Amino acid sequence: MRRRSWTVRAIMPAIYFAVAVLLALVSLEPRFATPLWSTVALGAAGLAALATRARYPLPALGGALVVAVFSLAVGTGAETIVVAIVLYGIAVGCRGFVAWACFAVALAFGALGAWVFTARLANGPSLWGSPPVNPRDVTADWIFAFAVFAVALLVTTLLGTSAGQRQRHVRTLLERAEQLAHERDQQAEIAAARERERIAREMHDVIAHSLSVMIAISDGAHAAADERPDEAKVAIARVSETGRRTLGEVRRLLGGVRRVPEGSGSVYSPQPDATQLPALVEQFTTAGLPVRMTVTGSPTDDPAVGLTVYRIVQESLTNVLRHARDVTAVLVALTWTPEEVAILVEDSASPAAAAQNAGRGLVGMAERVAMFDGSVESSPRAGGGWRVKAHLRWGDR
Repeated sequence: MRRRSWTVRAIMPAIYFAVAVLLALVSLEPRFATPLWSTVALGAAGLAALATRARYPLPALGGALVVAVFSLAVGTGAETIVVAIVLYGIAVGCRGFVAWACFAVALAFGALGAWVFTARLANGPSLWGSPPVNPRDVTADWIFAFAVFAVALLVTTLLGTSAGQRQRHVRTLLERAEQLAHERDQQAEIAAARERERIAREMHDVIAHSLSVMIAISDGAHAAADERPDEAKVAIARVSETGRRTLGEVRRLLGGVRRVPEGSGSVYSPQPDATQLPALVEQFTTAGLPVRMTVTGSPTDDPAVGLTVYRIVQESLTNVLRHARDVTAVLVALTWTPEEVAILVEDSASPAAAAQNAGRGLVGMAERVAMFDGSVESSPRAGGGWRVKAHLRWGDR
């Protein structure tokens, strides 16, 4: 857009310069009697008005109007083009009130210029080879000249205000789009920060309490080790039990394990991993989702990696079940290597109903893969449906 603006600013002065030079060459003929000094001076003044119109539009318009009147009196009249150029720039860059106020001022100068032009034709030197007019035709010629000036100024102002409104509208849309994108990124960052804050707060409570208990029990076991070895062994066993329970709590917090309904006999469900993916696929198949799973390579023994893979597949299949329509097939493909795993979940829903909700589920996926220096991508497929691709690395952890 800037390149286009500079092009327009360069073309308009070039048009004026070409017309001014052409009329100046014509006016050099003796029968026109236009002084050379006035042509040069008025041309320089017109170029100065064009050069300052961007930074000082209103003074440039005032100077262009005065120069145009003098040009109609003792010059070639080419400086009337400068008035149109400057007025158009004001109409583009300023509000409507300012543009139409400048139009009114230019119209008043147009009436004066029409009178000067008519008087010159009747009494002064010839302009562009125009024949002199009879005294009785002066009024009619003034009306005609003023009408031409008025129409030219009106068209220029209308074109300028229309272009200015269009530019301001496009600028407003771009600013609004940028603001919405910024707000979207902020919301995603806030959601991720809140999730990290919740996990950190819960982990602090669990670990701080458990470590306090373990330290107290260890101190008691150390004091009773020599005189009461049986009690010391029991205390050490309690330390081991507390450590394992704390480790399980930390893994649940990091993995987002769901609570088991009350009365089921346990507080939390068993920690899932990649070995339980066939059971997960069977659950979704029973729910009516045609899922097919392929596995290449052997899963890692790292429980954190297995939990993350399980949650990503679970979230992806849940999104398909919630948001997709007319699903004919769902593919879950896992490719394991000793240090990496690639996850692919894609469905073949109809294009009209394939869009899925990119809410906190995808934010949670991004948080999980970030722990393993990985990446996750969610996007619609070309032929309809949705695709989720994730990649986890743990070799250098």
